[in-house]
Amino acid sequence: MDTFVIMRRNAWKTPEELQAAAARSTKVGDTMPDAVKWIRSYVVREPGGALATACIYQASSEAAIREHARQAGLQADEILPVVDTVVVRPDPG
Repeated sequence: MDTFVIMRRNAWKTPEELQAAAARSTKVGDTMPDAVKWIRSYVVREPGGALATACIYQASSEAAIREHARQAGLQADEILPVVDTVVVRPDPG
């Protein structure tokens, strides 16, 4: 599997909407473990106040990520393959 970053911009208005989306994503992901694995997401607040995420996934293909997003009712504005990783310090938590 390859590693991808999925950008979901201005996707949620509230933390509760984001949590519901995360639950859907997890449920769908559990049905396709050989194709898509959600690793982590970084949540940011966009300038207009909406929440967005940069999600780290491992997947068999970009098409598998798009299918996962479709089934979970998630947008996938950009899907970018990771070409390298630079770790200066581990994630703080």
